[in-house]
Amino acid sequence: MTNSARHLVVVVAVDDDFRVRESIESLVGSAGYAPRLFSSGEEFFKSGTLAVAACVITDVRMPGMDGIEVQRRIRLERPTLPVIFISAHDSAETRQIALNEGAVSFLDKPFNAADLLAKLHVALTPVQK
Repeated sequence: MTNSARHLVVVVAVDDDFRVRESIESLVGSAGYAPRLFSSGEEFFKSGTLAVAACVITDVRMPGMDGIEVQRRIRLERPTLPVIFISAHDSAETRQIALNEGAVSFLDKPFNAADLLAKLHVALTPVQK
């Protein structure tokens, strides 16, 4: 896939930490994708971006709607949309819930940029074909 074609692939980041959103924006943009950033699940769903998203990267713990609820709402409208979790507050139970409910990956913060890009590329492989 060419870089210009990738710019049509929207990757959403939902995280209440501005620095994490900024980091994901830089990383996703440098890989040629079109990043869209949101500070909360509520903001993401109000934006209408769900309709064009190719993948969602979300934190687990956020004020208001947490990442598990973000994933559950996504599943109602876009059941096959890939979701990648990132969290500084990993617990075996939360990780298992996320993966059992369809998350393609669950990474600990601070995440390794190469690991996140690798997971993103795998998640987007069906989209890129």
